[in-house]
Amino acid sequence: MAIYFCKKCNVSKETKNEYIGKKSRCPVCDSSIMIYDTVQFVNQLARRYLLQGKELKLCKEKNNKEIEIKKPKQDNNLQNINIHNTKELITDNNYKSIKKWFQVHNLEIEMDKSSIDTTGFFDEIAVIIGDNYKVLKLVIEQIKYIQNKDYTNVKIKLENKSAKDIRAITSFCNELYKYSFIAKYFYDKKIKVVRLSIQQAPKIKEFFNGIWMEWFIMMKLLNLFKSNNLDISIIRNIKIKNKNGQFNELDIFLLTKDNTPIYIECKSGEFRQDINKYINLQQKLGLKKENFIICILGLSQTDSNGLTSMYDMKFIDENNIANYIKEIIA
Repeated sequence: MAIYFCKKCNVSKETKNEYIGKKSRCPVCDSSIMIYDTVQFVNQLARRYLLQGKELKLCKEKNNKEIEIKKPKQDNNLQNINIHNTKELITDNNYKSIKKWFQVHNLEIEMDKSSIDTTGFFDEIAVIIGDNYKVLKLVIEQIKYIQNKDYTNVKIKLENKSAKDIRAITSFCNELYKYSFIAKYFYDKKIKVVRLSIQQAPKIKEFFNGIWMEWFIMMKLLNLFKSNNLDISIIRNIKIKNKNGQFNELDIFLLTKDNTPIYIECKSGEFRQDINKYINLQQKLGLKKENFIICILGLSQTDSNGLTSMYDMKFIDENNIANYIKEIIA
């Protein structure tokens, strides 16, 4: 049998074979139509159907690939981030879960987003100090002392230092000048004396007074999270409101993917007079002993073990903090 199909009104009907290949008029809309052999017409439709199916499949695959490419990063994914120069950590992805944790525990907090903005140079200088503290301690202590006296000029004598230490100290002072932590820098080679003019900005003063250690520990942890592909929220410098309206400051707070909280108090100086404050803070946060950590600069292993046995919190030094965090979140 023959068949005709009207493209205008979609009417189709069988007719006599003798009309195959001829033109006629549609009985419904009077449009011009062609009469086909039924088998050939069906085969042609089948080929078009199969071709359209393949094209549709290719389009779907292409769209899926585009969706995967445009898919946003997972929360706290550090793999494609330069952790020393990013604002990614101050996005809601990093803050959301931490805010929720404190809300669930009925704690009113304030968070300073700039405290984890690494587009400045606090993190770079902190890493240099932390990695070379034994050599650079002289410089940090002198700057801190002069700042607290409200003076501006620092004089550091290096005549008793080795050539290697002198190179490290002068290189560090040059970095301080490069990144504007100090206003002036001069090294007198003849008498082996470094002269510095320090900045008066409050953030610079806070940095040398001990905030540098918070930056250093935070960067160590970010490196740990990045190298091990760990999904952990981190924030520095949280303030918890007390009943009397005053605030307690938290140095570094972590929240793992399974909602496990970890707190780290960073101390570059005396800490003993603050132990009672830490005990009260631990009770307020409701953290386990192993998750409430006091990180003390230069603490010996003997003192770390002894203090951890005496108090319901973990005492540790800056060199072992990253490995310890890795162990308790494993």
